[in-house]
Amino acid sequence: GRLMAEKLGQAWGTNIVVENRPGAGGNIGTDAVAKAEPTGDTLLIVSVGMATNQYLYAKLNYDPVKDLTPITMVALVPNLLVVSNTLPVTSVAELVAYAKANPGKLSYGSSGVGTSVHLSGELFQKLTGTKMVHVPYRGTAQATQDLIGGRIDLIFDNITQALPHARAGSIRGLGITTAKRSASAPEFAPINDTVPGFDVSSWFALFAPAKTPQAVIDKVQADTKAALADPAVRNRMEALAAEPVGNSPAELGAFLQAEMKKWGDLIKEVGVKVE
Repeated sequence: GRLMAEKLGQAWGTNIVVENRPGAGGNIGTDAVAKAEPTGDTLLIVSVGMATNQYLYAKLNYDPVKDLTPITMVALVPNLLVVSNTLPVTSVAELVAYAKANPGKLSYGSSGVGTSVHLSGELFQKLTGTKMVHVPYRGTAQATQDLIGGRIDLIFDNITQALPHARAGSIRGLGITTAKRSASAPEFAPINDTVPGFDVSSWFALFAPAKTPQAVIDKVQADTKAALADPAVRNRMEALAAEPVGNSPAELGAFLQAEMKKWGDLIKEVGVKVE
């Protein structure tokens, strides 16, 4: 968000204020933008909760499709499947076999119920027919320490958190959660190679209030795409293992619908709820 604000502010000759609105899995900030005047002065950069929160929470004060207009995908960030060095597996295939042989005995950490880190584990279990125990944390820092200490067995962690530990050898990296290899961590094959259909990312996209003029949407999309092509921006993103995108509003809209379908079906099937 700050990186985009800096570049777009330069392009537009103005200062863009980045206002963090934490709480309720992003619902507070998203609701504020949904109710803002549709002039283009207020934009939203949001992640996976845009697709999942309507299924995780009993009630939302906004409709993610009717109250917000897609602009462009800013970046895709993969998660990384990492396991404790105490676990006797060195590949995704070996992990699946071990989990099947030990149903309910493996534990996987997450950064909280309903996060991409948690849902990665739920999708993995569904596609492999395995059963593991979910251990939610407040963020992944403590989960990573417990993984290093062997107190939990695995985590589908945000790559920026997990990659340094995996490369240092304090935990073992098995696979990337996106369907394609990551340029930032090419040594890890996609989990999808072993578990077809497994494709998860922590994505970040721009939206505007519904009824924002199309000319404004097109301008923001074009200038964001241009900013993402800047070598300095790409270098900063790649340092965070983020893949710049810059697609069209229609493509982002279709992606959001696909994410809603994938996660909505899974959340309803396994009964995940945020209290």
